[in-house]
Amino acid sequence: MWDKLQEIARRYDEIGELLEIPEIYGDPAQLKKLTREQKELEPVVTAYRAYRRCEAAIADAEELLADPELRDMAREELAAAKAEKERLYGELRILLLPRDPNDSKNVIMELRGGVGGEESALFAADLYRMYSMYAEKHGWKLELMNYNDTELGGVKEADFIVSGDGAYSRLKYESGVHRVQRVPETESGGRVHTSTATVAVLPEMETVDVDLREEDIEMQVYRSSGAGGQHVNKTSSAVRLIHRPSGIVVSCQEERSQVQNRAKCMAMLASKLYEIEQQRIESSITGERRAQVGTGMRNERIRTYNFPQNRVTDHRLTGDVRNFNIDGVINGELDPIIDALTMQYQAEELKRSVGDET
Repeated sequence: MWDKLQEIARRYDEIGELLEIPEIYGDPAQLKKLTREQKELEPVVTAYRAYRRCEAAIADAEELLADPELRDMAREELAAAKAEKERLYGELRILLLPRDPNDSKNVIMELRGGVGGEESALFAADLYRMYSMYAEKHGWKLELMNYNDTELGGVKEADFIVSGDGAYSRLKYESGVHRVQRVPETESGGRVHTSTATVAVLPEMETVDVDLREEDIEMQVYRSSGAGGQHVNKTSSAVRLIHRPSGIVVSCQEERSQVQNRAKCMAMLASKLYEIEQQRIESSITGERRAQVGTGMRNERIRTYNFPQNRVTDHRLTGDVRNFNIDGVINGELDPIIDALTMQYQAEELKRSVGDET
C-alpha cells in the first residue's frame, strides 16, 4: 500500500512538472489527458501527505512528553494526531480501491415506461424531471436526444446525455427498474396502482473506443415531431442508425440538423456496443457475477416510490437507512441515496480487499 502511494505521489509531481512546460499547451489532447490524471490523483496525494504530516506530528509530540512543562500540551497534540492519522488511514484505503475507469465520463440515459400503461408513462415523466433537477443541482448539462411523449404528458421513451464532472460516477447507480405505488391521475376510484419504468445508464464513449465501422451502419432520416419544435417538421433532420451486426437501433431528433443528430446517435451507438462488449468480457471471466451495488441488471427492481407512505425505498441497501423522503427525492434530492449506495459498495470492496490480503 505504501509503495503504491509513493508511486502515485511521484507521478503527481511528475505531471505537475510536465504542465509547466509551455509546449504541452500546443497539444490539447495530451493537455486534457494530463490535467484529468492530475485531478484524479490529487485526493490520494493530499490524503497521503497529510498522513505523513500526522506521523511527524506524533513523533514530535512523543518527544515533548519527556518535558514536564509541555507534557499536558503534548498529550493533547498526540491524541489529536493519532485520531487524525487513523481517519486518514481509512480514507486512503477507500481512495485506493479499484476505480471505475468510466467514472469521469458523461452519461447517456434511457428512460422507458414499463408496466402500467399511461401511469407508467406519467411516472417516467416524473423520473425525467427528477434527473433534470438533479443535473441542475450539480451544474451538469442535460441534452435531449429523443423524447416520445403521450397525450397526457407522460413519456413513452426519453434518451438524453448528462455532461459534467463525475456524472457517470453518480448516475450509474440509477440503472434498473423503478417502481411507483400511488393513485394514478387516470384512476377515478382512488385505488393505489403499481407501475414501473426502466432506466438505463451508459458511459458516453467515443467512436474510437469501440470497433464501429461505417459499412455496418444503415442511416435513415425522417421528420422530427414532438418536443423538437415546429421548425424540425419542415425538413428530414431526425436520424435513425441501425447497426446491422448487433441489430441495435438508435435515434435522435432534438437537434436542428442531420449532422448534429447523427453525431449524437453515433455516441449512443458506441456506448451501447461498449456495454455489450463489457458484459461479454465479464461473463467470460467468471460465471458467478460479483455483487456490485449500483450496477444492477435492468430487469431487477432497484427502488420503490411509495406515495401513500411518503417514502422511497432503495432495495439494494442492506443497512438501517434504506428509506428516504419522497418529496425530496422526486425533486432531485438523490444524493442521500447515492451516498448510501457508494458507502455500501466501498465497505464491500474493503472487506473483499482484506480477504484478498489474508
